[in-house]
Amino acid sequence: MNVVRIGTDLIEIARIELMLEKHGNTFINRVYTKQEIEYCSNRAAASQHFAGRWAAKEAVLKVLGTGWARGIQWTEIQVVLLASGEPLVELSGKALEVARESNIDQILLSISHTKQFAIAYAMGLSGPTSSN
Repeated sequence: MNVVRIGTDLIEIARIELMLEKHGNTFINRVYTKQEIEYCSNRAAASQHFAGRWAAKEAVLKVLGTGWARGIQWTEIQVVLLASGEPLVELSGKALEVARESNIDQILLSISHTKQFAIAYAMGLSGPTSSN
């Protein structure tokens, strides 16, 4: 596999907490999928998990090389967890179209957070997957 592009994002947890306080469900439903909302809302430190997914979506946008310029919606980038706990990126709509145009076949993702910050790193790959 070949690396097409990388992206990273760092966000203060307090920024997401402020958005949650000020805009509540309007913010949550605009940015997160139902599956992400369910996962984050059921965590003890929900704002840390919402922030981690925010950072992941921003990192993926950098991998796609678009920012918000090409009409990608927040909910077209979804973070799900495998049974192992590994985060997985699922794209739909315009985000998937842009990935295909960029020959991105897979996006690897890592998310981490503390009480103050959340960070995500994404790597877009092209080419056949290894069969190890």
